[in-house]
Amino acid sequence: MALWSKKPPVADFSDRIQHVAFIMDGNGRWAKRRGLPRKAGHAAGAEAFRRVIAYCHSLGIRTVTVYAFSTENWSRPQDEVAGIMQLLDRFMEEELRDADSRDMRVVFLGDKAALTRAQREKAEEIEQRTRNKSYCLNIALNYGGRDEIVHACNTLLATGKTAVDAADLSAAMYTAHSPDPDLVVRTGGDYRISNFLLWQSAYAEYYFTKTLWPDLKEKEIFHALKDFCHRHRRFGGLDPEDREEKTE
Repeated sequence: MALWSKKPPVADFSDRIQHVAFIMDGNGRWAKRRGLPRKAGHAAGAEAFRRVIAYCHSLGIRTVTVYAFSTENWSRPQDEVAGIMQLLDRFMEEELRDADSRDMRVVFLGDKAALTRAQREKAEEIEQRTRNKSYCLNIALNYGGRDEIVHACNTLLATGKTAVDAADLSAAMYTAHSPDPDLVVRTGGDYRISNFLLWQSAYAEYYFTKTLWPDLKEKEIFHALKDFCHRHRRFGGLDPEDREEKTE
């Protein structure tokens, strides 16, 4: 059964939005409300992930980043973590099977050292085989924003640098291949960023919703994107009408 029964809205946002990031929150609560184990919520969340990525692609969004598993998520119950890793394995197998037929680059952001050897090898093969695709899907896996900044600094220090600027840091981030996110969408009702893309989202717009991730519908994604298009981004500056007029 499809997650969404109505035909999703259609538009082309490619001229306004390059990169949308999602904090996929609420899988566990989705399962709890239905009397199901948390693993069932993650399975439903994985299905929502596939649909959301496909929908964003259809709207012309060139880059999508999802927060799949944080550095802190290892502290969750062992059976829950094992269930998430099983979903990861299934996703990787699907990507290896379909990589050549899809126009989607897949990049895993984060420290792969905590993954199994087989998962690391699959991740590297997926990245290699999809590196020349037009669209990009970033999957933040064993990822933390603070850890990423520390990793970038250490990477630069290892090259012999003794001083760095913002451009240096951006180039050393896991997301160096992607533009900074224009919009960050968080589901689940919480109003925080949870250590996600701390450097890259400095001037991103945010959209928070109480909708749990497995229940996120195309209609609400469309609304979030339309809402973004009506916002005016100043990037720390002023609107032209708010600037003081120059005196003769």
